[in-house]
Amino acid sequence: MFSIIQAAGWPIWPLLFASVIAVALIIERAAALRRSKIVPTGLLQSAVAEYRQSGVSDAQLARLESHSPLGRVLAAGMRNAKSSREIMKESIEEAGRGVAHELERFLTTLGTIATIAPLMGLFGTIVGMIEIFGASTAAGSNPQALAHGISVALYNTGFGLIIAIPAMIFYRHFRAQVDGFLVEMEQEAVKLVEVMQGERR
Repeated sequence: MFSIIQAAGWPIWPLLFASVIAVALIIERAAALRRSKIVPTGLLQSAVAEYRQSGVSDAQLARLESHSPLGRVLAAGMRNAKSSREIMKESIEEAGRGVAHELERFLTTLGTIATIAPLMGLFGTIVGMIEIFGASTAAGSNPQALAHGISVALYNTGFGLIIAIPAMIFYRHFRAQVDGFLVEMEQEAVKLVEVMQGERR
């Protein structure tokens, strides 16, 4: 592996750095964007049952907010349970925007790596071509210099694609996952508003 890195030349080091960041972000987002942590099953039902039993209390709201992102959205609505439907919806939307921003954390960085990795590989390819055509002995008297330039060009192109393809796949996957979670939270919040406004049992 180290021999490949040596053959690829200095342009491979930014690509390796980008790959380490991409792997770290993928692991972090995979651990953070789990359904059980974002939209736990039965949270709305338990919150509504507690509300019907003892009303809204500061302790209940604190538990909901610390429980999960869905809990933060529900707590924002329950905090304004005695207000009008419009005020409840506004508070839920405000909390939802904060939750959406939190769920999308690091996705822009991952998407950027997926976009620029092929360009970084292309830069390495250009460096390799410069080494080939810039060498005064590249016409055939020094095949070793020619081979080195070709290896720099091809290795960097390959590494750029190897980094970009998984990064783009995971970026798209996490983006779709976040969008799905936000839709589920919106549906749960609508149910909460309807229950508290007496429109649903």
